[in-house]
Amino acid sequence: MSKEYKIATLPGDGTGPEVTTEAVKVLDAAAAKHGFKLSYENFDFGGDRYLRTGEVLPENAAEELSAFDSILLGAIGHPDVKPGILEKGILLRLRFELDQYINLRPVKLFPGVWTPLKDKGPEHIDYVVVRENTGDVYAGAGGVTMKGTPQEVAVQTGVYNRFQVDRCLKFAFEYTRKRNKRNTLALCGKTNVLTYLYDLWERAFHEMGDKDYSEIQRDYYHVDATCMWMVKNPEWFDVIVTGNMFGDIITDLGAITQGGMGIAAGGNINPEGVSMFEPIGGSAPKYTGQGVINPLAAICAGQMMLEILGEEAAAKDIERSVMDVTANRLKGLSAGAMGFSTSEVGDLVASGL
Repeated sequence: MSKEYKIATLPGDGTGPEVTTEAVKVLDAAAAKHGFKLSYENFDFGGDRYLRTGEVLPENAAEELSAFDSILLGAIGHPDVKPGILEKGILLRLRFELDQYINLRPVKLFPGVWTPLKDKGPEHIDYVVVRENTGDVYAGAGGVTMKGTPQEVAVQTGVYNRFQVDRCLKFAFEYTRKRNKRNTLALCGKTNVLTYLYDLWERAFHEMGDKDYSEIQRDYYHVDATCMWMVKNPEWFDVIVTGNMFGDIITDLGAITQGGMGIAAGGNINPEGVSMFEPIGGSAPKYTGQGVINPLAAICAGQMMLEILGEEAAAKDIERSVMDVTANRLKGLSAGAMGFSTSEVGDLVASGL
């Protein structure tokens, strides 16, 4: 009897539903080829629902979603909703309540895709960033006093405990071991200034490496140096592990080096629970309904989902098909410049399986 996975789909706002449709199309083709089943249930969380009901997310949303094997997200962001309401009320809340403590971001340049890095190709840009996803300044510790006065004070504190750091580092070491490419894990921090936070990270990093992962080479880079080397020598990296804020910044830098938001995908991972996968780009509302938006990032998010679910052969097939499409079929990655419509790109990847 074939295995069946229950997938919650959150198409979201703007072009999110369009790219999610193409991701599902490709996922279904991969499932048919590899002998497993995917069943979907759609949730209308996003800007339209918020404007209609005044509710960002139902109280039981995380509990309901935790019953699924995985979550596929389209995009969150509505032009008629103040920035931050949906992002914090849906994305951050689900990450925290579902304890998706790893943000996993492959930075991989596919053949045929332009990169702004001179003289760099797919053989140079192929690494992964493991970002801790629930702590740091995103945890909400802080506040404001005397708001609106000349003496206004704003405080937002980065907070980590050893448990959070250890479980992130363990995931990163295990991922490096499984990836088995260069067997090198680099810690990205700022030990010379953030002497409390990243002293904790660095001590835990080396203690865990010495004890359980002696075969994995360990490197350390300050975050500013990391940014420089991501541009100058991206081939140095295999897996990078870092805290929430630094990870947020360097993964967007990584995205542009791999061709931009039209190809970049990420996963919010709870290794012991339900994970959520999404294209990195926003909802692009100005392109809604035109059939011109690039769906490859959403398709790659689906590919990541299958990999984490354990369907690695199907995931590799999707990646191979995407690489063939970028190398041999598309004229570009930008909306309206692909040479194909959104649905036609989905058809190309699905038929390439």
